[in-house]
Amino acid sequence: MRYVTVSALSHPGLLRERNEDSLVVGPWTLCATVTQSPQSLVFPLGTPLVVAVADGLGGHPGGEVASALVVRRIASVGPVLSSEEAVRDAVHACNRAVYDAGAGDTGSELATMGTTVAGTVVRPDSLLAFNVGDSRVYAASRDGLRLVSTDDSPPLEPGQRTTSIVTQCLGGSRSYRAVHPHVTAESLSDGDRYLVCTDGLTDPVPPEVLEEVMRECDDGRAAFELWKAAIEAGGPDNITLAVIRVADT
Repeated sequence: MRYVTVSALSHPGLLRERNEDSLVVGPWTLCATVTQSPQSLVFPLGTPLVVAVADGLGGHPGGEVASALVVRRIASVGPVLSSEEAVRDAVHACNRAVYDAGAGDTGSELATMGTTVAGTVVRPDSLLAFNVGDSRVYAASRDGLRLVSTDDSPPLEPGQRTTSIVTQCLGGSRSYRAVHPHVTAESLSDGDRYLVCTDGLTDPVPPEVLEEVMRECDDGRAAFELWKAAIEAGGPDNITLAVIRVADT
């Protein structure tokens, strides 16, 4: 029997007062809270399984509201995300839902709330990776780490490794803005592994460190070591991540 193991955690980091990240693994959601250690879940490989993170925009009130809204909505439709078109439709619906949630009161502080989103839909023989914003999806192998998602960020200046600016997100403004989700199909084989994470991991931790951890560790150990690397690098932002592995019993 083929199955999917997902090991995930969400933590505010060392400098943020609250956690504005949210996480969805199948029907399970973790919103604006803290896990002290990785949580590992095992699912049979069959019905589409969605694993995604959402990072509420810093500097905008209600980031945790927007990220929670998005992952809960994705969890509700996850089992029917069987095609690239279905994933795009779901992301568009999430974008509209964020705007609708902030529009009830003209003077609401939630009017400009927003969030990024990145995730995977694991199917029997393939995987769909999707994102809007700068949260990421990586494919991991013993040979290295490959970025599958597409950052919605402006070009970096010489010598600059990261930026906090995003060129599109879900919500984030008073007037509605459509998004253009990035969706990529990947073939899927036993032993394949993926990392889904917010920029609280990728901003402070260099790619070579991510690659080393994913090469040497699996499942909960990999999730813990990635979190530890972000904390040792100063933990400047909320850290949310999920390590996905496909296997055959």
